[in-house]
Amino acid sequence: MGAFDQQRPPEREIVEDCVHCGFCLDSCPTYALWANEADSPRGRIVLIGEGLNGAELSDEMVSHLDRCLGCMACVTACPSGVRYDRLIERVRPQVERRHRRPLRERALRRLIFATLPHPRRLRALGPALGPARRLGADRLPGGWGALVRVAPRARLRDVLGARLPARTPAVGRQRGRVGLLLGCVQRVFYSPVQRATIRTLAAEGFEVLAPAVPGCCGALEFHAGEEPRAIARARATIAAFQALGVEHVLTTAAGCGSAMKEYGELLGTAEARAFSERVRDVTELLAEVRPRAPRGVLPLRVAYHDACHLGHAQGVREPPRALLQAIPGLELVEVAVERELCCGSAGVYNLLQPEAAAELGTRKALHLLDTGAQAIAAANPGCAAQLDLHLRELGRPLPILHPVELVWRSIQAAR
Repeated sequence: MGAFDQQRPPEREIVEDCVHCGFCLDSCPTYALWANEADSPRGRIVLIGEGLNGAELSDEMVSHLDRCLGCMACVTACPSGVRYDRLIERVRPQVERRHRRPLRERALRRLIFATLPHPRRLRALGPALGPARRLGADRLPGGWGALVRVAPRARLRDVLGARLPARTPAVGRQRGRVGLLLGCVQRVFYSPVQRATIRTLAAEGFEVLAPAVPGCCGALEFHAGEEPRAIARARATIAAFQALGVEHVLTTAAGCGSAMKEYGELLGTAEARAFSERVRDVTELLAEVRPRAPRGVLPLRVAYHDACHLGHAQGVREPPRALLQAIPGLELVEVAVERELCCGSAGVYNLLQPEAAAELGTRKALHLLDTGAQAIAAANPGCAAQLDLHLRELGRPLPILHPVELVWRSIQAAR
């Protein structure tokens, strides 16, 4: 097998589907940065093919694979329908099993996965972020400083008081019963998003069950190749929501939704595939149903940022826009340049590849500012943190809100 073992190796058939036409090049963030063929989707497919044909998993090969953000823009762009997403998701666990990373890199990865997927640990660390920045920890080299720089600047009262109701009854006649994944980073640093989501769903007639367990769905680990932990979290997530008897399992985080919709592929069981079919981004559900709660006027110019794991990985583009366009007084504007290009967040990419991520973050922030927006709507916590960082570094911070937060503000304005 060369670079790869027999445990879920990349599929040769997908490698052979690529005709090397080059349509993916303009959509690829790393090719846009460096114009290096080995840092393009078709170049990485060639490397994966070489690995299947017996080539070793060399340091150079790993570096090019690691530089991929996993944004899936190439999947959207590919006229041949090449499932590059399936390739990279199978290659990354192979790298973690078969490649020995430098000690410093291993230590950073251990720290990331010992903190981010654990809500209680995040809540405990929250109060230390401000003092750490004041002491200059954000200026540490590489990913160590990036951990502090990128960490969301949530209000301490939101971090420490982020307890959310396990059950919220529907307002008026009940039209459905849904489960909401509270998640890890979203639950702790973006608890106002989860609160607004619960209240909006209840106002629209849904009973909302938001269990404290699972703490994390495994998305961060799944997208970074930490497969054993991702599998354990996937099983725990399925078990937790199956016990609730809900019609849909909803998420407010694009990365979580993308991973949960891939549980069937990850676990390879009928149970996991059935679960994945019930997973929806909250904007999908809200855009499908006829609104019950009146919307009030919200005079605001808003730029919508397409999170890669929502737009490219899940194909969810119109529902968030439809929700925003239905808000009276809200003007929705679009990014005119490089709209499809990733902001550089990409799970934990901005921690593991901070230089490339910073270039992409600045680039995306400038394009958003060019819209003249007063606020940005983004349906993923990683994107929100990344964009906030780079807008602040440009000296032009803007409010960054989840689309459902804006819907809830409109409902409140009508009362």
